[in-house]
Amino acid sequence: MAEEKKVKKDHGKWFREMRSELMKVVWPSAKTTAKNTGTVLLCSLGVGACIWIFDGVAVLAVKTLVGLFTH
Repeated sequence: MAEEKKVKKDHGKWFREMRSELMKVVWPSAKTTAKNTGTVLLCSLGVGACIWIFDGVAVLAVKTLVGLFTH
């Protein structure tokens, strides 16, 4: 079985490459960030409302079924 060579880690190179990649990133503007945040909040509220309504209907259905079988 061949012996594995231990590779010396060059942390400086890693940081230079990371900085180089971060310089390529196109960061969104404040307006775009605010718009995207609003969209996420609105969608979260919509999904939350759907879950809340479904939960209410499910609880009502279970109470109705339990009430039918207890009499």
